[in-house]
Amino acid sequence: MASLVPISSPVFVSTDTLHSILTHQTLINHFQSYLPKTSTSIQSPMRQSYEVSSSSSLLLMPSWSSSPSFPYIGIKLVTHFPQNTAINLPGVQATYALFSSTTGQPLASMDATDLTLYRTSCVSGLASKYLARPNSQVLVMVGAGAMAPHLIRAHRSAIPSLRKVVIWNRTVEKARILAKKMQENDDGMLQGVSFESSASLDEIIGLGDIVSCATNSEVALVKGEKLKVGAHLDLVGSFKHSMKECDDEAIKRGRVFVDNEAAMMEAGELVGAFERGVIKEEDIVANLVELAAGDKVGRTNSEEITVFKSVGSALVDMLAAQLVYETYTRVSK
Repeated sequence: MASLVPISSPVFVSTDTLHSILTHQTLINHFQSYLPKTSTSIQSPMRQSYEVSSSSSLLLMPSWSSSPSFPYIGIKLVTHFPQNTAINLPGVQATYALFSSTTGQPLASMDATDLTLYRTSCVSGLASKYLARPNSQVLVMVGAGAMAPHLIRAHRSAIPSLRKVVIWNRTVEKARILAKKMQENDDGMLQGVSFESSASLDEIIGLGDIVSCATNSEVALVKGEKLKVGAHLDLVGSFKHSMKECDDEAIKRGRVFVDNEAAMMEAGELVGAFERGVIKEEDIVANLVELAAGDKVGRTNSEEITVFKSVGSALVDMLAAQLVYETYTRVSK
């Protein structure tokens, strides 16, 4: 009789457990280490996106590994309901399922709403390591939604010299509330950082050594002419042609980097810039894997403006889920 492979029940990692496992620093370090090692062995087809209604969508993001040393299959199911902010719910919600690529067994499922917040912000944090000035002191946070606190922590993890955060949001009160909440937070990651909010984005853009944007905007918020010399612009929000967080001048002034090639096909800022002849696809300097592997150089001097556009990928989803699963099973033994 053939021997049977023991089957264990898949684990469920709750949001509370996820928070106890992950820190922005550990996930940034994990990405920095694993992106170069796994990018060639993990297959990540283009995400599938379906319009559920005129204002909402469903995204499927699968990936699988062909390497025995990284034996995983994973898929993230994501809903995007931007109108949820009006009822105090996240605009993006998700779940992640992890399987064995050796046997196909389900290994884990986890609430990927917060996993997405961690992975997205830590991709930006890792990019800042290569693209922001290492002595950056002021972060301008454009947007005060669920992503904003994560981006603030990720950028501080990557650039410990940050000492001041100025928050802007279309709804001024949301920016004020977030600034107050972050100032009152007593975790060590934000020690020594001051927080304030502003009603005028144009007035504060020029203050930012790093300008990080996480909005659903379909009109340019950041005007390139306002960026200071040596600034790093981090664009997180857009993932459709109709969305954009900065104008053409910002793209034109900066050396542009992406998290992966999908950004050049999906992000409104880049697609529009290509169509209008502001830059060409070959002007994109590098992607995040190339930066992490040392194949391409990020910032080359203290005066250039750098722009990083991310749209997310199944690869970083899987790496984040791997870290959560392996940490969870290790500490549970």
